[in-house]
Amino acid sequence: MWKLLRSFKTEINPSEEQKVKIHKTIGTCRFIYNFYLAHNKELYDNGEKFMSSNRFRVWLNNEYLSEHPEYLWIKEAYSKAVTQSVNNGQTAFTRFFNHESAFPKFKKKGRSDVKMYFVKNNPKDCRCERHRINIPSLGWVRIKEKGYIPTAKDGYVIKSGTVSMKADRYYVSVLVEISDNKIADNSNAGIGIDLGLKDLAIVSNGKTYKNINKSARLKKLEKQLIREQRCLSRKYENLKKGEVTQRANIQKQKLKVQKLHHKIDNIRTDYINKTI
Repeated sequence: MWKLLRSFKTEINPSEEQKVKIHKTIGTCRFIYNFYLAHNKELYDNGEKFMSSNRFRVWLNNEYLSEHPEYLWIKEAYSKAVTQSVNNGQTAFTRFFNHESAFPKFKKKGRSDVKMYFVKNNPKDCRCERHRINIPSLGWVRIKEKGYIPTAKDGYVIKSGTVSMKADRYYVSVLVEISDNKIADNSNAGIGIDLGLKDLAIVSNGKTYKNINKSARLKKLEKQLIREQRCLSRKYENLKKGEVTQRANIQKQKLKVQKLHHKIDNIRTDYINKTI
């Protein structure tokens, strides 16, 4: 029987202490990624050889941190997550050298999608129960959608995963090894699907799927989003003019906009998944 790797993503509910660890680890991963890009750019400007991810890690731990003890906080983060950040940097450079993408860009706080990577190092890591999951360096974290991720009790093995943040919410995505029990369908019956603007899709069997963007609920949320975006723009304009505007209020307003974007995206994604 074939073995497949399938990903599962769900929301988690970490404690305040776990949230601090997640923020610190993601911040360290972003710093290391940017440091790797900047160091290789400096080597190139000086006519020196490109430094691979393995060489960079050896140089960082054995030379740089010894000479710069003010950066020893890097070692406080989960080591596998930091290693993956350096590997991601090398992958970005490799794609650039192969003319598959542009020069790697630096990741900016609040704008770039940086994740906390973790991997199964020993049997006690990455265990999952119905209502919680064991993540290295975090410990047991509660899952909001209980029973969604296959559990170790049923014989499933989590190989690796990531922890991410979006609109002040926390998510875990895991790669699970499962058996391929799918039976091939040798039927010759076909179906025609016409994607449109008025309706999402019209199927040849007579079914019509409505366009979710035209629903009253989504239109109301989009109007609310426009109002909150205008409010955020006014706060930025007042800040540029030198008027009294607290940056904390800007961050609160930005979070409101992010949550609305996230809610609208979830509604659309949920509708498409149920339709398919």
